[in-house]
Amino acid sequence: MSNAATETRSVVVEREFPFAPEKLWRALTQPHLIEEWLMKNDFKPAVGHQFSLRGDWGRVLDCEVLAIEPNKTLSYTWNHVHDDAAYNLKSVVTFTLTPTSAGTHLRVEQAGFRSDQPQAFGGAKFGWQKFLENLGQLLARPD
Repeated sequence: MSNAATETRSVVVEREFPFAPEKLWRALTQPHLIEEWLMKNDFKPAVGHQFSLRGDWGRVLDCEVLAIEPNKTLSYTWNHVHDDAAYNLKSVVTFTLTPTSAGTHLRVEQAGFRSDQPQAFGGAKFGWQKFLENLGQLLARPD
């Protein structure tokens, strides 16, 4: 039997990039590049590393790297603390890179939205689309 209070939803955004997985991986794991498409950060690609993300719309604190498989998978906690506790979010973001004949398929999943968090869910859906647009622009620039 499922309990509506504990059931969670995920935001999934997928996109094809005409670049090798290695190039995407750099953009997902190097702090100066993460800052260009996502937010200011003190990220390190090491399991257990704790970091925070700081954007003009807010901060994501107490993030922790959960899994790293170079050029394939990156996963970390994304805990957004808000003045209004109803907006607090404990979630996990997972990036999955799959090589394709034309480049790389990137799947971003943010899991952990409670059913009583429609604003956070909608915000993440919109936010990840925007972040991936930024990522595409960053990748398209000459190295």
